Amino acid sequence: MSGTSAPAPPAAARAAEPPATPGGPQQATPLTPTLRGGLRRARTWIAIGAVAILGAVALLVLQGGIRGGGPPLGADNPAPAGAKAVVEVLRGQGVEVDEVAAFDDARSAARGGATVVVADVEGFLDPERLAELADTAERLVVVAPDFASLDALAEGVRLAGTASGALDGAACELPAAERAGTLSDGQGLLRIDDDARAAGWQGCFPDGEFGFALAEGPSGGGRITVVAASTAFANETIDEAGNAALALGLLGETDTLAWYVPGIEDVDAATAPTLGELTPGWVTPVILLLIALVVVAAVWRGRRFGPLVAEDLVVDVPVAETREGRARLYERSSVRTHALDQLRIGALGRLLGVLKLPRSADVREIAHAAALATGRDPYATERLLVDEEPADDRRLVELAAAIHELEAEVRRTLRPDADPTQTTERPGRPS
Repeated sequence: MSGTSAPAPPAAARAAEPPATPGGPQQATPLTPTLRGGLRRARTWIAIGAVAILGAVALLVLQGGIRGGGPPLGADNPAPAGAKAVVEVLRGQGVEVDEVAAFDDARSAARGGATVVVADVEGFLDPERLAELADTAERLVVVAPDFASLDALAEGVRLAGTASGALDGAACELPAAERAGTLSDGQGLLRIDDDARAAGWQGCFPDGEFGFALAEGPSGGGRITVVAASTAFANETIDEAGNAALALGLLGETDTLAWYVPGIEDVDAATAPTLGELTPGWVTPVILLLIALVVVAAVWRGRRFGPLVAEDLVVDVPVAETREGRARLYERSSVRTHALDQLRIGALGRLLGVLKLPRSADVREIAHAAALATGRDPYATERLLVDEEPADDRRLVELAAAIHELEAEVRRTLRPDADPTQTTERPGRPS
């Protein structure tokens, strides 16, 4: 009859209708952690690391500025370990100071009658070349030599450690030492034996019976002065006690001074020690012993298991075992969002079939259809199936239970005659 109202559409038809959303169907938002999300969560540690790196770089720059400027005792090095101060004073007194960086240039300057100062603090110059330079120069000053260099210069003069404190009194006939009078703390010591004394070597600034801060003696071409430490020439200590007077007196005897700081290019590759010479004697036996132990351990472990046996592998893995293993992996890795995504994917797939929606329906369409079928709030249902992230394990369990309850309610609404025990599998403890 015309007066009767049309029957209401069944619940399944209502659920199949697309939800009325203002912007139309929307794509599902993945909840699996992304690179951007990981960086956002770790931004605090990234900031701390960046600050630490910047601090380290700034510290290196500051230390480089304090220590930098050139090699130790470099003529143009204004750093505390450099010697620019004494060089500038010598130039102010009319001494022509030439900075040489090669052995041939230093030898040429020595043949021209210039005073040659050798500041080989790093030990680059070969002792034989230093002896050759001593035979050529009329006036040679060697600062802080090592054992090999000192042995090549003067037989019978040896290093004897460090002075106990400041040194008073030259106690020698060297004019520069007599004018200095005293030396500051931090001087090295040289010991002169009887044979060296007989050859004409004398020591200045004694430290009791331990040795002298300076030794002077003859060479093939003239005179050699050996200063055990660089304290009297360095910028940071030249103004202490009589250090400046000693340095100026030793280096300003002639009108020309060749300041020679050997570098890596002065190292003679033919005389450089080999790897075997630099290796301590105990290294080779230890390496051989380790090799023997590795071989013995390999044989022992290999014989323990016996020969290989071929057998069929198990290919039938129960579904419950696979599910439980995956859950334990999620629990161990604390990936709650990923675990919840797996539960949501399963529930959405089952809801898609119950609601009779096309396979092209997206996640939000399924959520709105489930809300229409059960009378729930569409936005709360969409948040349950799509948006909400679990903050802890307790919230993960609550969301899993809520998803199960939603699926069961949809089944009860659309299939009231269905067996409630066959609705869906009750999820266990999500991990």
